[in-house]
Formats: sequence, structure tokens, C-alpha cells
Amino acid sequence: MDDILRILDKEKGVVDAEKISRMIGKPKEEVEEKLKQLENDHIIVGYKTIVNWDKTDRDVVRALIDLRVTPQRGEGFDKVAERIYKYPQVRALYLMSGAYDLSVMIEGKTMKDVALFVAQKLAPMESVISTATHFVLKKYKEEGIVFKEDETDTRQVITL
Repeated sequence: MDDILRILDKEKGVVDAEKISRMIGKPKEEVEEKLKQLENDHIIVGYKTIVNWDKTDRDVVRALIDLRVTPQRGEGFDKVAERIYKYPQVRALYLMSGAYDLSVMIEGKTMKDVALFVAQKLAPMESVISTATHFVLKKYKEEGIVFKEDETDTRQVITL
């Protein structure tokens, strides 16, 4: 089972059962059965394509929002997290150790969209004590994939 998970994680997406069976030396039917079991047990929770939006015409602004929150009595941070992850702008949400309790990755069309989301949706929540917003300026690596720019440096050399 670990072999299958390692292959899927490395390939960053769907790999057909026949290819996996050849890679690990097991029958295709056995691999298909394991994949179904892993999906049913919520060990595999989805398959994802990673898109470099900077190379498209789509305008995307991403930001990391650190939140300090008061946990809900009897619910801890889970109830607060549930309210936050239901927003379509939220791409990821993590419970953190350290100075902040939750870290939220959000997307918007503009910096203003992101700022308004924080000001109108996150900051006013009764359990939110404070926020810190960090805009993503450039993406170098995501989900283990390196985003290389094949650009040459066109700046002029100035000597004194």
C-alpha cells in the first residue's frame, strides 16, 4: 500500500492502475482494489493538477493570512476552522504551532479583493483576535514541483 501512495505522491496526480502494477510488480486488479480501498478509507482524498497561473491570462493574487483566535468551548479550533474553510476564496487552512493559531491560504483577483476578504469576513469573526496578511509575490515551488523561469536577464550591466 505504501508503494502505491509513494508513486501517486511523486507523480502528483492520477496514475493508472496498469502503470502502477508494472512499477510495483503486482496484478492490475490488486492495484485497482487497493486504490478503491485507499479512496474509501479517505487516505487518498483527491487528485490534483498543479497549474502555474503566472503563465496564463488569469489574474490570481494569493495571500497567507495568519490568525490568532480564541478556541470555542468544547470544540477547540475545529468550529472556527469550519466557518473559515467554507469560503470559496480559501484554498488551504492549517492549525499551526507558534505565534499564530491558524494559517489560511486565500485567492482573489486583486490585492484589494484579498484585503476586503480579510477585513469583511475574517477579522470580524468573534473568535478572531488578530490577523497578519502576507501576499505571495512569486511562487518558486509548490507541492514539490519547482517553477522554473526560462527567462534571461535583460538588465544592462553598469560599471563605474
